[in-house]
Amino acid sequence: MSNSASGKNPDNNHYIAELELAVGDVIQELGWDEDIDFEFRNGLEDALGEEFLTEEDREPVDAVLLWWRDDDGDVADLTDALEDATTNLDEDAPIWLLVPRASQPGHVSPTDISEAATVAGFRATTTAGVSEDWLATRLEPAVAH
Repeated sequence: MSNSASGKNPDNNHYIAELELAVGDVIQELGWDEDIDFEFRNGLEDALGEEFLTEEDREPVDAVLLWWRDDDGDVADLTDALEDATTNLDEDAPIWLLVPRASQPGHVSPTDISEAATVAGFRATTTAGVSEDWLATRLEPAVAH
């Protein structure tokens, strides 16, 4: 049995698979607010078996979850947020940018995501529909080390 199938809550392992994470990965969560999808967030945390680190934590992480909405700022602000998200990010580790779906208030266009990612030194690779209201885009360093 693979490591990703042995989470504390196996019912939530689909979250791990969808985001290409593994049980025990250390994740930092940024941009949390009352409008996030708590079922997805808590299910992922349960499946990983680890509490997410907050903005204040300073230890190395295997991935960052960055919640972002249109009213959080423009492309330049998103670029800054992506650059800030790399502070504790392990080399070549991804940022999962979570934005509201097109049908939801606060939607961020794929063009804006791509532009901000490129300027911040990332490239968008895959998108996962993590919930009815939120999409996650995997951003990887544009130049692997």
